[in-house]
Amino acid sequence: MKSLFVLTFSFFLLSCGNGNTQTVTRDEIANAPPVEVPLENGLAKAYFASGCFWCVEAVYESVKGVKESISGYSGGHTDNPTYESSNTGRTGHAEAVEVIYDPEVINFRTLVEIYFGSQDPTQVNGQGPDIGSQYRSIIFFQNEEQKEIIEQVKAEVAKEYQKPIAAEVLPFQKFWVAEDYHQDYEKLNPGNPYIQNVSIPRLNRFKKKFPHLLKENENH
Repeated sequence: MKSLFVLTFSFFLLSCGNGNTQTVTRDEIANAPPVEVPLENGLAKAYFASGCFWCVEAVYESVKGVKESISGYSGGHTDNPTYESSNTGRTGHAEAVEVIYDPEVINFRTLVEIYFGSQDPTQVNGQGPDIGSQYRSIIFFQNEEQKEIIEQVKAEVAKEYQKPIAAEVLPFQKFWVAEDYHQDYEKLNPGNPYIQNVSIPRLNRFKKKFPHLLKENENH
């Protein structure tokens, strides 16, 4: 698993897993009608993929209005993906997070701004040292309004870079929750070499960029 990779080879000391550079999003996924997830107890859900889900989960959980962020898999064409199967690149899935948030406190547009602002949005098929289709950037929309918001923010972000924005914009279909040991991984494994060298620095860069969005206990 990831912890074994990072402890075995020096390359993997700074990598979340193995690499696979295939283009894997199928047309039937890209062109499917989006599935809209209803509010539950007043809370909404949004879905993002941006490299290792350990990193993305930690970023969103530091944000005001976010109740929880869950690691999992989305964007692919197979049922019941696992960490091992998604790492092959043949399932089409990317490591993703389900962000459960209070829309009265934080809106979808802000979550999208966080998404683009907490990564290198020009990196293709990976993020940082995590290279492969399972680490590609995807931002999921559940309806046309969300799609328009994503495209607006993406266009604004694109003005800041010379390279094109790499994130795919896909209709949300289904989110598969990852194995238990992946949940809250950064919080529970602070001594892991990957967490210390990649995940925590990425979180700290986000905190420095968006201090006004942090929960009180995160603003330090």
